[in-house]
Amino acid sequence: MTPYSLDAIDRKLIVATQTGLPLSPTPYAEVAAQVGISTAEALQRLQALQQHGVIRRIGVVPNHYKLGYRFNGMSVWDVDDTLIDMLGQQVGDLPFVSHCYRRPRHLPDWPYNLFAMVHGKTREEADLQVTTIRQLLGDACRSSDVLFSQRILKKTGLRL
Repeated sequence: MTPYSLDAIDRKLIVATQTGLPLSPTPYAEVAAQVGISTAEALQRLQALQQHGVIRRIGVVPNHYKLGYRFNGMSVWDVDDTLIDMLGQQVGDLPFVSHCYRRPRHLPDWPYNLFAMVHGKTREEADLQVTTIRQLLGDACRSSDVLFSQRILKKTGLRL
């Protein structure tokens, strides 16, 4: 992918949307007016930013706790390196996994190279999700653990 050069309008558009879209029947029109461009141009620019990987997606970022999901766990897995890309994609495709990452191991203390965030309204629900991941990984998984959240300290994305 070639580097994408942001102009001043792109930057204004990112700043105007990085904390969320307005709760309005016409959020893109409101953002466009704030930036000083047409709605059509705002949509075209957002689409271009997404196509070039500058922004990954536009979507809802829920507060899991306020939705009743009190058992949020980062499951960590020691997965065979030759299979991690394929298995990581499968884990990431599970409907209950909100984040899935491949990370470097830090041996000898941290053998885990696959991370997957699960969310449950009960501990049993979260444990069942972890069991489902464990079954999917099968013999490619050597060990695992789950780090359950105690409280939210910060929940924001990158800001310009």
